Amino acid sequence: HLYFEGSAVVITLVLLGKWLEARAKRQTTDAIRALHALRPERARVIGLDGEVEIPIDELLVGDRVVVLPGERFAADGVVLEGQTQVDESMLTGEPLPVAKTIDAKVTGGSINGEGRVVMRVSATGTATVLANIIRLVEDAQAAKAPIQRLVDQVSAVFVPVVLVLAVLTLLAWWFTGHSVEVSLIHSVAVLVIACPCALGLATPAAIMAGTGVAAKHGILIKDAQALEVAHRVDTVAFDKTGTLTVGQPRLLSITSLTPTDPGWLGLAASLQRGSEHPLAHAVVQAAKAQDLTPGAPDKVRAVPGYGSEGEVQGRTLMLGSLRWMNVLGLAPASAQHDEQTTHTAPAWWAQAQALQAQGATVSVLVERTPQGLMPCALLAFGDEPKPGVQAALATLRARGLRLVMISGDNLGAAHAMAQRLGLRPDEVHADVMPGDKAALVKSLQHNDHGAPHVVAFVGDGINDAPALAAADVGLAMANLHADGHGGGTDVAMQAAGITLMRGDVALVAGALDISARTVAKIRQNLFWAFAYNAAGIPLAALGYLSPVVAGAAMALSSVSVMTNALLLKRWKV
Repeated sequence: HLYFEGSAVVITLVLLGKWLEARAKRQTTDAIRALHALRPERARVIGLDGEVEIPIDELLVGDRVVVLPGERFAADGVVLEGQTQVDESMLTGEPLPVAKTIDAKVTGGSINGEGRVVMRVSATGTATVLANIIRLVEDAQAAKAPIQRLVDQVSAVFVPVVLVLAVLTLLAWWFTGHSVEVSLIHSVAVLVIACPCALGLATPAAIMAGTGVAAKHGILIKDAQALEVAHRVDTVAFDKTGTLTVGQPRLLSITSLTPTDPGWLGLAASLQRGSEHPLAHAVVQAAKAQDLTPGAPDKVRAVPGYGSEGEVQGRTLMLGSLRWMNVLGLAPASAQHDEQTTHTAPAWWAQAQALQAQGATVSVLVERTPQGLMPCALLAFGDEPKPGVQAALATLRARGLRLVMISGDNLGAAHAMAQRLGLRPDEVHADVMPGDKAALVKSLQHNDHGAPHVVAFVGDGINDAPALAAADVGLAMANLHADGHGGGTDVAMQAAGITLMRGDVALVAGALDISARTVAKIRQNLFWAFAYNAAGIPLAALGYLSPVVAGAAMALSSVSVMTNALLLKRWKV
C-alpha cells in the first residue's frame, strides 16, 4: 500500500484546522479592531487661516477643533462652544447619548450628535482615553491566566508522554508480527491526534473572547488574573462618595458660631478654591450661587483625611471634619457622646451632632487667633445616591455576596445613606481615614474563624488606590461622564484589575458574571481538549484510527474549542 494521498490529506486537514482556528481568533479580537476603527483619520482645526483639515497625528494639545454633527471626536478635549448629545456607547457601553455643554469633557472616538461644537484638545495619541482602553484590552488578551500556567505545565509533561506512547505503539505493532509500514502508520496516527493544539487554545481563546465582549459593555479587564479570580468573590466593599453616591455633594446650610458674620461662606470658598475635594467644590459652588467671588488664598496646606488650612484676607482659617476638631482639642474625642460628654462639650457640638443625626456631613470653619483656635461656622453637606444603586446592590445580595460600605464620613451620615441604599447598619464602616481603607480591606479577607474571603473593592478616587491594590479584585469606576473634578480616576484605574468605564454599580455584577462565564468556558474547553486526547490516543494506538481520521479529529478539536469560546460574544450585561 502507498500512503501518498494519506500524507496529503493529513497536511490538508491540519492546514484547514489552522485556517479555521485563525478565523475564529480574528473574531475574538473584533472588539480591538472595532476600537481602532473609532479613530477618525482627520480633524478640522481652527487656525490663523480659518478651519483647516489635518491628519489627527498632527493634532497638538491646546488646538481648537470643530466637530460637525455625526462626526467622531478626533481626540480628548473640553467643549468651548456649542452644545450637543454625544454617543459614547463604544467606550462606556452606555446606550443613551450624553448631553455635553460648555466646559464638558469629550472623549476621542465618541460620536457627535446634532450640534456643531468647538473643542479644545486636552490629550492626543497614546495619552487619550481610547488609546488607554485599547492598550488595556490588548494587554489582558496577551496575558496568561494562572490556570494557563498550569496548562503549560501539563503540556510540558504531556508532549514527552505522547512521544513515548508513539514509540511504544510502533514497537508493539512491530513485535506482534506486523510490518514496519503498518507499525509506523499507527504510530503517526497517535502523534497526529495527540497534537495539543486544543489544549493550548482552551484558555487564551476564552480570555480573548471574554475580555473583548466585556470591553464592548464598558468593562475593561486589565489582567487575566483579575478575570479568573473575580468569579470567586464573596465580599464586595464599596467606597461611598462617587461610587455609591453621585459624588457631587451640596452645601445644605452654613451656621455662624460668632456674634457677627463677616461672610464666612465667602471666606470658606476662598480657602477651598483650587481644591479637588468634592466638599470644596460644593462650598465654591454655593458661594457662586450667592454671587460671591472667592479670592485667592495664601499658604494653603491640605491635611489628608482632615481638611485644609490657609490665609484668607489676613485671617488664618482651617476648614475640616469633626475628626480634625477632636485632634485639635476643640471637641470631645468621641462622636458617640454620652451624658457626661455633653456637659463638657462646647455649645456648637450639640448643633453638629444634630446635623449628623439628620444624615449630613459636617465640617467646621475655624480661625486661628492670638487667643487660640475659635470655631466660626458649621457647614452641613448632603449627597445623593446614584440612580439604580439600590437595585444593583439588591442584585449583588441576591447572588449571595456580602456587601460592605466604607466611608470617611461620620457614623450618622454613613448610616443615613446606607438606609437609603438598602444596606444594613452592620455593613457600614464609617470614619475610615483614606490610608486605613487598605487595612480594612485586608481585615475583610479574614473572618473570626480564619477562613479566607475573596474581596472585591470598588472605588473611583486617588485615595482608593491602596484599597484597590490590596483587594483580591479591584474595580475602578472611571466616571467618564463626570465634569472633570477630581484627578484620581487614572490612578485608580492603574491600581485596579478591572475598570468600569461608567459610574454604574450594575457593572459590578456584570464584571463578576463575565468572569464566571469565561472561567466556565475555560474549564469546558480544557475538558473537551483532554477528552479528545483521552479517547483518541488509545483508539489510534489500537489501530482503529488512520492518520487521515486522526488529522480530522485533531482539527475538529481545535475548531470546537474556538467555537465554544466564541459563544461568549453573545453575553450581555
